[in-house]
Amino acid sequence: MYTGIVQELCEVASVADQPGRRRLRVRIGDLTEGLALGASVAINGVCLTATEVEAGSACFDVIRETLDHTNLGTLQQGSRVNVERSFRVGDEIGGHILSGHIVGTTTVDAIEEGENERNLWFRVEADWLRFLHHKGFAALDGASLTIAQVDAPSQRIKVSLIPETIARTTLGSVVQGDRVNLEIDPQTRAIVETVERVLEERGIV
Repeated sequence: MYTGIVQELCEVASVADQPGRRRLRVRIGDLTEGLALGASVAINGVCLTATEVEAGSACFDVIRETLDHTNLGTLQQGSRVNVERSFRVGDEIGGHILSGHIVGTTTVDAIEEGENERNLWFRVEADWLRFLHHKGFAALDGASLTIAQVDAPSQRIKVSLIPETIARTTLGSVVQGDRVNLEIDPQTRAIVETVERVLEERGIV
């Protein structure tokens, strides 16, 4: 489990394609301290298992299913990724509870640059948009962010970044057309789907 508070913006040291999978080596620096083989680490919000650990870097194997439904398939040597280690019971949770289970990717539709802020518009598939609401949250490349605006007719959401988020995450450098990993709040999803099912069973919708 994760909090959506990105700990480091790290560089991909190497990418090796193997039958049915891709192996990523990421330079995660001090985050290797105490990291055991088999431990979970979020890379761009995707929960991955550490398959090799050495001082300053770790390897992660990414299967085809994950490559097809996230932006990890686009990573190259030198790409930068958001990294967060799983939290321990008792740690401060400054963001939101995340599982690292990505529902898919969302595309950067427009960017509004301002003084000490960056507003990003994302185009979201209709199946997922119904779980997103104003002042709710979404995890984008593993960064937990409050939704500043929902434009339902155009299937878009807006998030506003402060300078810290701009400097410490991939979202500070994305450009129009980039794909970003999306995780939605499972509690909101469960509530919406339950209400929809009850209404359908009663013939209300």
